[in-house]
Amino acid sequence: MGQGDDQQPLGGFAPQRRRGSRLLAWAAIALAVVFVGSVLAAYTVYSDVFGKISHVNVTGLGVRPRSYNRSLNILVIGSDTRSGANEKFGAHVTGQRSDTVLVLHLSPGLRRAVVLSIPRDSVVPVLSCPPTPGAPGQSAAPGQVEQINATFAFGGPGCLWKTIEHTTGIRLNHFMELNFTGFERVINDIGGVNICLPRPIHDRRSKLRLSAGVHHVMGPAALAYWRVRYIGQGSDLQRIQRDQYLMASVAQKVKRAGLLGSPAKIFKVVSDIAGALTTDAGLSQSAMIGLTAQLRSLPLTAVHFVQVPIVYYRPNPAWVQWTPSARTLFRAIARDRKLPRIRHERPTAGRQSSPPGVGQAATVPPRPKSPSPAANSATRKPSGHRPSLSGLSRRFGGITADANVCSDSAAFAGPLGGH
Repeated sequence: MGQGDDQQPLGGFAPQRRRGSRLLAWAAIALAVVFVGSVLAAYTVYSDVFGKISHVNVTGLGVRPRSYNRSLNILVIGSDTRSGANEKFGAHVTGQRSDTVLVLHLSPGLRRAVVLSIPRDSVVPVLSCPPTPGAPGQSAAPGQVEQINATFAFGGPGCLWKTIEHTTGIRLNHFMELNFTGFERVINDIGGVNICLPRPIHDRRSKLRLSAGVHHVMGPAALAYWRVRYIGQGSDLQRIQRDQYLMASVAQKVKRAGLLGSPAKIFKVVSDIAGALTTDAGLSQSAMIGLTAQLRSLPLTAVHFVQVPIVYYRPNPAWVQWTPSARTLFRAIARDRKLPRIRHERPTAGRQSSPPGVGQAATVPPRPKSPSPAANSATRKPSGHRPSLSGLSRRFGGITADANVCSDSAAFAGPLGGH
């Protein structure tokens, strides 16, 4: 066979190769178009949902504490507003208060998370806060105090943000506010949650009626349980302790259901709560999605629930104030250190320490602020009963998210029992 014969097959196949290359190129382009189109379509859907979330520009924070590392600290607010879909919880109640105040601390690289509960009856200094939509703002009142939930009522989330930074030294990065309706929808979307009762609950105010034992409850019952206060000692501190175990139960359910690893499930939750959620303007869609993806790998044992250690506020025993040892806890969170273990400080007769940022509290009368009748009733305790100190404040270790949800019987102890 001659040299020309050797070249003939190559010459014969060359056009087919070029056609094949062109076909592969067009196929790659088509796939790329389909892929990009799908991504854009998904982004559009997510953007439409995230667009329903309300955003607030937080201003007027004043001199802020320094940031020591790349930790993320998020202020989480449970609002008791009755506007919009929340009207069913009592349209006669005006204004809004911070029914729940949490600081979520996430370590760099998500080595651990700390959920710090701040009692809503804590006394804090009265700081200057500008008016915001739905909140008239307030002027600074040096030497006077108010409840921390009144801070939110008068100055909105920005005022609560400023107050927490000023009194704890923890620099906050973002805030998230969820109302009653949003809480119910979250519980429904994860398929309900388990609660464990050492005794029956028949509470007329919350309309919660459950027998003793373990119950799997959906949104409405979970919300009623989250908010019920007039059982046991009738104390907000006991309510916090019950809520800590409820949050642990929610975390366990989310982990078992693989919620954070399922885009479809996450999308369902976000779709359902978007209209009930408010964040600061700096918390972007991409940041929220990225945060969810990272939380997926966080083990339950690395999530700690703790409460600010407190003593009773002598001028008004229905209020509480933070103990000096709280500063140690705040420093550990601000610097992302392991939580310390400090002996619980029990209140004694005549003993009075200063509220955060205030002088001698015993000589300073509480500021007479009353956002609404609901805010006043929220501070009243049954006659003759002093609020009990939460067991979670006995040591800063608190509980972890893998805790046995049937271990919080102390949160139900007291003369009121489950009624």
